Amino acid sequence: MFYNSHDFIKNLTGNTKPVLRYDGKSDLKKWQAAAREKLYELLGLPFAECDDLFKIKNICKKNTHKQIDFIFQSEKDYFVQGSLCVPNDAKEPLPIVICLLGHATGMHIGMGIAKYQGDQELIDSGRDFVRQAISQGYCAAIIEWRYMGEAGRYEADGGPLCARKNAALPALLLGRSAIGERVWDVKRLMDVIEKNFREYVDTERIICMGHSGGGTACFYTSCIDERIKLSMPSGSFCSFDASIIPLHHCCCNYIPGIRKYFDMGDLAMLIAPRIFLPVCGINDRDFPIDGVKKSFNEVKQVYEAIGKGDICRLVEGNGGHQFYPDDAWPIANSLQGKYITEV
Repeated sequence: MFYNSHDFIKNLTGNTKPVLRYDGKSDLKKWQAAAREKLYELLGLPFAECDDLFKIKNICKKNTHKQIDFIFQSEKDYFVQGSLCVPNDAKEPLPIVICLLGHATGMHIGMGIAKYQGDQELIDSGRDFVRQAISQGYCAAIIEWRYMGEAGRYEADGGPLCARKNAALPALLLGRSAIGERVWDVKRLMDVIEKNFREYVDTERIICMGHSGGGTACFYTSCIDERIKLSMPSGSFCSFDASIIPLHHCCCNYIPGIRKYFDMGDLAMLIAPRIFLPVCGINDRDFPIDGVKKSFNEVKQVYEAIGKGDICRLVEGNGGHQFYPDDAWPIANSLQGKYITEV
């Protein structure tokens, strides 16, 4: 018997077996097709197709790379700002890292540029993804995130729009979700890259990474779009029962009905047999390590069953809610170099 409603719903979810959980015996590809279709529905996708109206806004030369700033139409009347960065020493099309930020003041964080109070702390915690990818010899792409940065009227004293004024919640009334919108933008970004940047990018070698909210979008996009050959979500992969349900998170993390069908470990099986490299901090209070390991062990078993256990690895950093470049990049580079053409 419960008199506390939060305790009641935690107990209810904990005793609810996901309807579409993979049983380990059925044909994996058939299960993936059905599960991916349901995930599309839960995310509120697909949105209506539209012309991308792609336009390059500026090209500039930096010390380490060329930066191409552009805009494109993701869905009718909604335009996304983005940048492609190409190493100056590139002599042929390179693999690309799609860099997805979490709650932050804008995509300049990914470039390692501090503009506002608190920016440097985020950069120091490993969120300068573009700068990191360039230093590892990759092209890198980044976009302004819905409800964050310039797309979310971020205020230094109040945070991003999704958290500050629950601006992401009205999407739910239309059968959409903030995660679904962000996933759609990443899918459209890949369309734009394939269409306009083949002289710089090897589109058969797409890597996606992100931290926190960016890691969440990285994860879900990897689940539904097989163009991503290596998925590296950070500070985001964990069982719902250990994180999103009992702990406080921004409203942009929630997808109506998803726990009825899947837990995160179930969803990660949609990434198989592609490279899956989740990153976590052993002291992350937002995504507790026990929940991370539980979900990871579930998907690891599936990878091992199909003979791909070596490309499903968990990176554990010795700290809290941050990205761990020194731990993650050597493994990502090794897996990318050895296996990405096989998946």
